[in-house]
Amino acid sequence: MSDRLRRIIYTPNAPVRRDVYSQAVVVDKTMYVSGQLGMDPTSGQLVPGGVKNEAKQALLNMGEILKAAGCDYGNVVKTTVLLADINDFNDVNDIYKQFFQNNFPARAAYQVVALPRGGRVEIEAVAVLGHITEVSPAL
Repeated sequence: MSDRLRRIIYTPNAPVRRDVYSQAVVVDKTMYVSGQLGMDPTSGQLVPGGVKNEAKQALLNMGEILKAAGCDYGNVVKTTVLLADINDFNDVNDIYKQFFQNNFPARAAYQVVALPRGGRVEIEAVAVLGHITEVSPAL
């Protein structure tokens, strides 16, 4: 069996507690992006203004991590959205569609009992490194 290369992704442009988890881990050409809250990377606090602002900041944070690995939102193939209140689902979708506009990643969304720091939304992702060629879906 051949060895697999594991690389830790880090950018100062997204929040992280380096002593607990990595912002992202790349193994071969697959990147696993840790769940992102709507935290301002400078202050380390949740952005004010509710779930839409938190979702936007979470996705901006994700974008910075993707960029640190040479990727963008088009490289994302799967996301998981964790919501403190499932009634926020449509509001989060409004923001989500600003970042993922076509060939949407596969996705799961769940309501959870609580999120860290009292957040209302957390979003994690799986991305594939390199150029992705889109093909028509099989009918």
